[in-house]
Parts: sequence; structure tokens; C-alpha cells
Amino acid sequence: GNIYWTDHGFNLIEVARLNGSFRYVVISQGLDQPRSIAVHPEKGYLFWTEWGQTPCIGKAHLDGSEKVVLVSLGIAWPNGISIDYEENKLYWCDARTDKIERIDLESGGNREIVLSGSNVDMFSVAVFGAYIYWSDR
Repeated sequence: GNIYWTDHGFNLIEVARLNGSFRYVVISQGLDQPRSIAVHPEKGYLFWTEWGQTPCIGKAHLDGSEKVVLVSLGIAWPNGISIDYEENKLYWCDARTDKIERIDLESGGNREIVLSGSNVDMFSVAVFGAYIYWSDR
């Protein structure tokens, strides 16, 4: 198994084996303050949230190739990100818009607001079965 993580200081996404060996940089170009990542090993996808100058939700293959932006409009401080493996949906929470939204993880289409609050500083989101869990500060 592998573990992926973001490095906020160097604006990188990295991967290594669980024991720390074979560490390498997956994505180093075009990132500005990556926040959270989610991995879909079966489909071979990596997703991340981006806080920088142009906030977005990104997608690439696990080796960092074929990097695309799935969401770039109506997004400000995307924090947590989670995959619904059964429904093939990608969820994220935004601490600025106070929303949890979702899209089709393959196409990035069918964007929907799942939850909208006020004065809720959403920090993370997780999806399991029919339930959505989130934390705030």
C-alpha cells in the first residue's frame, strides 16, 4: 500500500510506501496551497483541494499525469474532500461558502449542494454509506 500527502510548505503532493520507502513527488507544478487529498485506488485517481490564488478541486492519475481542474467557480476555501465509492461522487466542504457540495468524480459534472449552513467553518468531510460526516472549527 501507498500513502499520499500534501506538503503545504513546498506546494507538493507526495507518495511513499507505508514504511516510508520509495518516496517521490507526484505533483510539483501548478499547485498553490494544496489542502486535502482523496485517493481512488481502484480507478487510479487522485483528487485534491486547492486554496491558493485560484481555489479549485483537481484530479490526476495516481502518478500525477493527466492533471485537470474539475471545479474552479463558486469555490473559495475548499478544505476536506471525500469519495463516495458506491455512487462515484466526490464531496468537498468549503469553509468560506459554508457548503458541502458534490460532483461526479469521472466528469466533474452534476454539481449539487448537499448541505448549506451559516457561520459553520467546515474543516473536513467524510462519506460512508448513506451518511455524511463533517467537522467544523
